[in-house]
Amino acid sequence: MAVQISPSILSADFARLAEAAAAVPNADWLHVDVMDNHFVPNLTLGLPVVESLLRATSTPLDCHLMIEDPDRWAPAYAEAGAGSVTIHAEASKAPVRTLRQIRAAGARSGFALNPATPVEPYEDLLGEIDMLLLMTVEPGFGGQKFLDVVLPKIRRARALIDKHGGQVWLQVDGGVSDQTIERCAEAGADVFVAGNAVYGAEDPARAVDALRARAEKA
Repeated sequence: MAVQISPSILSADFARLAEAAAAVPNADWLHVDVMDNHFVPNLTLGLPVVESLLRATSTPLDCHLMIEDPDRWAPAYAEAGAGSVTIHAEASKAPVRTLRQIRAAGARSGFALNPATPVEPYEDLLGEIDMLLLMTVEPGFGGQKFLDVVLPKIRRARALIDKHGGQVWLQVDGGVSDQTIERCAEAGADVFVAGNAVYGAEDPARAVDALRARAEKA
């Protein structure tokens, strides 16, 4: 799988999201963290902002729903035009139905696991998803330190994906930087969410190129 970089606008200036999107024309995706202050202890943005951002950029949106009722809301993000919509295993009560609705609406279906959630119980769902997201911090806030404890889980997830044909992208989210991205890539990840490492840099586009180079080197 080719390396893909998905800068997280959670680390951008919310008053200048269109400019933040334009600052990384070399990104594969724009990662949009939707938080509801229930599933995670933070409140960010929702569908109206996503719809506005879709009109402001041609970069596909990678919408990560950290919300209490993703089964209700996820299809709407796909219908609005998001390129990828990810729901959490810990929040979804009907994941197969919701993942299929996301695909039916034209988006890639993503399935996310928190650091302490094992990947093995969800092996049978690999055929329903286009991307598996492993959180490498506890979800809710940007700028957290990368959790090395997740690295063995990345390796196990890569082995399961390869066992089933290797068509599922493996994304990591949280604390991804020039100090950690190579370890993630070596473990088997191929899609990398980076917030502060991109939008905290003087030149976000150059930061994207540097991250990509490090991951490809691994």
